[in-house]
Amino acid sequence: MSNCRRIFADSGQINNCREIIDVHQQAFADLSQVVALAGNDVRLKILFLLDQETELCPCDLSDILGMTIPAVSQHLRKLKEGGVIQSRKSGQTIFYSLCALQLHLLRPFFNIIKDSLTKVIG
Repeated sequence: MSNCRRIFADSGQINNCREIIDVHQQAFADLSQVVALAGNDVRLKILFLLDQETELCPCDLSDILGMTIPAVSQHLRKLKEGGVIQSRKSGQTIFYSLCALQLHLLRPFFNIIKDSLTKVIG
Protein backbone atom coordinates (compact mmCIF):
# COMPACT_ATOMS: atom_id res chain seq x y z
CA MET A 1 0.00 0.00 0.00
CA SER A 2 1.34 3.39 -0.97
CA ASN A 3 0.90 6.64 0.91
CA CYS A 4 0.45 9.92 -0.90
CA ARG A 5 2.37 12.77 0.68
CA ARG A 6 2.19 15.94 -1.30
CA ILE A 7 3.31 19.31 -0.18
CA PHE A 8 1.18 21.32 -2.55
CA ALA A 9 -2.14 20.39 -4.19
CA ASP A 10 -2.63 22.07 -7.57
CA SER A 11 -6.24 23.15 -7.16
CA GLY A 12 -6.34 24.43 -10.75
CA GLN A 13 -5.34 21.03 -12.09
CA ILE A 14 -7.78 19.23 -9.79
CA ASN A 15 -10.69 21.50 -10.75
CA ASN A 16 -9.82 21.26 -14.45
CA CYS A 17 -9.76 17.46 -14.29
CA ARG A 18 -13.07 17.38 -12.40
CA GLU A 19 -14.64 19.62 -15.04
CA ILE A 20 -13.40 17.40 -17.86
CA ILE A 21 -14.82 14.31 -16.14
CA ASP A 22 -18.16 16.06 -15.55
CA VAL A 23 -18.44 17.29 -19.14
CA HIS A 24 -17.71 13.83 -20.56
CA GLN A 25 -19.75 11.82 -18.03
CA GLN A 26 -22.13 10.43 -20.67
CA ALA A 27 -19.25 9.41 -22.94
CA PHE A 28 -17.63 7.52 -20.04
CA ALA A 29 -20.93 5.75 -19.31
CA ASP A 30 -21.42 4.82 -22.99
CA LEU A 31 -17.89 3.52 -23.43
CA SER A 32 -18.03 1.63 -20.14
CA GLN A 33 -21.20 -0.17 -21.24
CA VAL A 34 -19.75 -1.07 -24.64
CA VAL A 35 -16.49 -2.31 -23.12
CA ALA A 36 -18.36 -4.37 -20.52
CA LEU A 37 -20.45 -6.07 -23.21
CA ALA A 38 -17.46 -6.53 -25.54
CA GLY A 39 -15.44 -7.97 -22.65
CA ASN A 40 -16.92 -11.38 -23.39
CA ASP A 41 -14.89 -13.30 -25.99
CA VAL A 42 -17.90 -14.47 -28.01
CA ARG A 43 -19.59 -11.07 -28.01
CA LEU A 44 -16.34 -9.40 -29.09
CA LYS A 45 -16.10 -11.86 -32.00
CA ILE A 46 -19.72 -11.11 -32.95
CA LEU A 47 -19.04 -7.38 -32.90
CA PHE A 48 -15.89 -7.84 -34.97
CA LEU A 49 -17.79 -9.93 -37.53
CA LEU A 50 -20.59 -7.37 -37.72
CA ASP A 51 -17.98 -4.70 -38.40
CA GLN A 52 -16.42 -6.84 -41.15
CA GLU A 53 -19.64 -7.92 -42.85
CA THR A 54 -21.93 -4.94 -42.02
CA GLU A 55 -24.78 -7.28 -41.02
CA LEU A 56 -25.30 -10.96 -40.28
CA CYS A 57 -28.15 -13.18 -39.14
CA PRO A 58 -27.98 -15.59 -36.17
CA CYS A 59 -27.69 -18.57 -38.56
CA ASP A 60 -24.59 -17.07 -40.19
CA LEU A 61 -23.03 -16.33 -36.82
CA SER A 62 -23.88 -19.83 -35.60
CA ASP A 63 -22.08 -21.39 -38.59
CA ILE A 64 -19.08 -19.06 -38.33
CA LEU A 65 -18.61 -19.44 -34.57
CA GLY A 66 -19.56 -23.12 -34.35
CA MET A 67 -22.24 -22.40 -31.76
CA THR A 68 -25.91 -23.21 -31.50
CA ILE A 69 -28.36 -20.60 -32.71
CA PRO A 70 -29.89 -20.23 -29.20
CA ALA A 71 -26.43 -19.53 -27.73
CA VAL A 72 -25.70 -16.93 -30.42
CA SER A 73 -29.16 -15.41 -29.95
CA GLN A 74 -28.53 -14.98 -26.22
CA HIS A 75 -25.39 -12.96 -26.95
CA LEU A 76 -27.21 -10.93 -29.61
CA ARG A 77 -29.99 -10.16 -27.13
CA LYS A 78 -27.50 -8.82 -24.58
CA LEU A 79 -25.77 -6.69 -27.21
CA LYS A 80 -29.09 -5.33 -28.48
CA GLU A 81 -30.39 -4.58 -24.97
CA GLY A 82 -27.09 -2.78 -24.30
CA GLY A 83 -27.64 -0.59 -27.35
CA VAL A 84 -24.52 -1.86 -29.12
CA ILE A 85 -26.27 -3.52 -32.07
CA GLN A 86 -29.52 -3.04 -33.93
CA SER A 87 -31.70 -5.37 -35.97
CA ARG A 88 -33.84 -5.33 -39.07
CA LYS A 89 -36.22 -7.98 -40.27
CA SER A 90 -36.33 -9.21 -43.85
CA GLY A 91 -39.05 -11.83 -44.29
CA GLN A 92 -38.50 -14.27 -41.46
CA THR A 93 -34.80 -13.47 -41.07
CA ILE A 94 -33.44 -10.95 -38.59
CA PHE A 95 -30.20 -9.24 -39.54
CA TYR A 96 -27.99 -7.56 -36.95
CA SER A 97 -25.58 -4.66 -37.40
CA LEU A 98 -23.51 -2.37 -35.20
CA CYS A 99 -24.97 0.94 -34.05
CA ALA A 100 -23.03 3.90 -35.45
CA LEU A 101 -21.79 5.28 -32.10
CA GLN A 102 -20.58 1.89 -30.93
CA LEU A 103 -18.87 1.27 -34.25
CA HIS A 104 -16.95 4.50 -33.74
CA LEU A 105 -15.90 3.36 -30.25
CA LEU A 106 -14.96 -0.18 -31.27
CA ARG A 107 -13.27 0.37 -34.63
CA PRO A 108 -9.82 1.24 -33.15
CA PHE A 109 -9.82 -2.12 -31.33
CA PHE A 110 -10.87 -3.95 -34.49
CA ASN A 111 -8.07 -2.25 -36.39
CA ILE A 112 -5.58 -3.69 -33.89
CA ILE A 113 -6.97 -7.17 -34.57
CA LYS A 114 -6.81 -6.62 -38.34
CA ASP A 115 -3.24 -5.30 -38.10
CA SER A 116 -2.11 -8.34 -36.13
CA LEU A 117 -3.72 -10.62 -38.72
CA THR A 118 -1.95 -8.78 -41.56
CA LYS A 119 1.42 -9.26 -39.82
CA VAL A 120 0.81 -13.01 -39.42
CA ILE A 121 -0.32 -13.51 -43.03
CA GLY A 122 1.98 -10.98 -44.67
